[in-house]
Amino acid sequence: MKQINSPLIYIVICTLILAVFPQEAKAEFGVSAKAAVLMEQSSGRVLYGRNEHRPMRIASITKIMTAILAIESGKMQDTVTITEHAARTEGSSLYLKPGEKIPLTDLVYGLMLRSGNDSAVAIAEHVGGSLDGFAYLMNQKAEEIGMKHTRFRNPHGLDTHEDHYSTAYDMALLTKYAMNNDMFKDISATKVYRSEQTGEKWDRVWRNKNKMLKLYENATGGKTGYTKRAKRTLVSTAEKDGMELIAVTLNDPDDWEDHRNMFEWGFHSFQMTELIKEGKVSSIKDRGYKGKVEANRTFSYPLMKEEIKQISSSIHLYKLPKSGEWKEEDIPKPVGRYFIDLNGLRIADLPLYYDGKALIKPHNDGIWTTFKDMLNQLFFAAREHNGSW
Repeated sequence: MKQINSPLIYIVICTLILAVFPQEAKAEFGVSAKAAVLMEQSSGRVLYGRNEHRPMRIASITKIMTAILAIESGKMQDTVTITEHAARTEGSSLYLKPGEKIPLTDLVYGLMLRSGNDSAVAIAEHVGGSLDGFAYLMNQKAEEIGMKHTRFRNPHGLDTHEDHYSTAYDMALLTKYAMNNDMFKDISATKVYRSEQTGEKWDRVWRNKNKMLKLYENATGGKTGYTKRAKRTLVSTAEKDGMELIAVTLNDPDDWEDHRNMFEWGFHSFQMTELIKEGKVSSIKDRGYKGKVEANRTFSYPLMKEEIKQISSSIHLYKLPKSGEWKEEDIPKPVGRYFIDLNGLRIADLPLYYDGKALIKPHNDGIWTTFKDMLNQLFFAAREHNGSW
C-alpha cells in the first residue's frame, strides 16, 4: 500500500452493505427456450443468458412470488377457510372444497408441489384480503427485489390478464431472494407432502411436479409452469461443491434437458473463488493500519480459471490523524473500502473497519457530533493498495 502525499480527497458514499455488479460470461452451447438465464445464487452473476430481459408470459412460476409472500406474512400457522371463488379456480387443482378449513402451510406446499391454482387464490385471499390486494403486494415485493420488467396481476399465472409478465432474469432474481428463506428452500426441495383432511379417513398426498429433483442429482428445488400461451416455463436450482445455481427458461419445449445442460456447464466452467476473507486484511502494510483493518464478511465470486488473473483489488482508507492513530471516539465507521474488479469492471465494494469497530454506537453528543459523523461517512483521504490474483 502506498501513501498519497497530495491532499486528494475522494468523495465516496460509504454504504454499509456489499455492492455487487454481476457480469455475464460467454457460453458455447444453446438452449431451446425463447428466453433463458443461468445465475449464481450468492453473487447474482449471470453465467449464461439468452433474451433474459425480454418480458414474456411466465405461467405457474408466478407461484414462487405467491409462496414467498405467504411465508413472509407471518400467517403460516393460520387456518384458511376455502371460498367458493377459490374452489372454482380453473386449471391445475388441489380439489379444495368450499368451506373446507386447511392450514396455510399446507396450501403453500400444495401450491409449490402440485401447482394448485385453487390454492393460489385461497392464499391470495387470506394474505392480501383480495386478489387485487395480493397483486399489489406482489408488485410491491417485485419492486423491492429489483424486478424491473415484471408485472403481476394474479397469484397463479393463468392467462387471465394481458399485462401479467416477467423476464427470465427477473424470475432468477426472485428465486435468488426466495432461496435465502429457509422455509421456502425446504418446501421447494420437498418431493412428497402429506396433508390431513378434516373429517376424512384419508390424507391428501402431493408429489412434486418438478422432475429435476429426480432427473438431476444436484437439484435442490424449483417450480414448473405451463399455459397454452406461455408454453413450458421452468425455474430450477442446484448446488455442487459449494456453488448454488439458478436456471430459468421461458417457452422451452425441452426444459428438463436444457436445465441439466446449463447446470453441468456452469459447475464445470466456474468455481467459487474466495477473494477476501472475513477478518484482518493482511495486505495492508502501513504502520498505522497494519493488523488493525478488518473486512466484516467473506466475499467469494464464481470465476472461470482464465478469469482469476483478470482480478484486481484496491484499498482506500481514511488519512490517519497527525498522531498516527485513531482515538476511540473519532474512528470512522467504516474506515475505508475494499474494491474488487474483474477485467476492469467493478464486482465488489466492501466496507472496512478499524480494529473491530464495525458497529456505530449510539450517543447523545448533540447535533454537531452527529453531523460530523455523517461527514465522516462521505469523505476520506486516499491510502491506496493495488493488487492482483
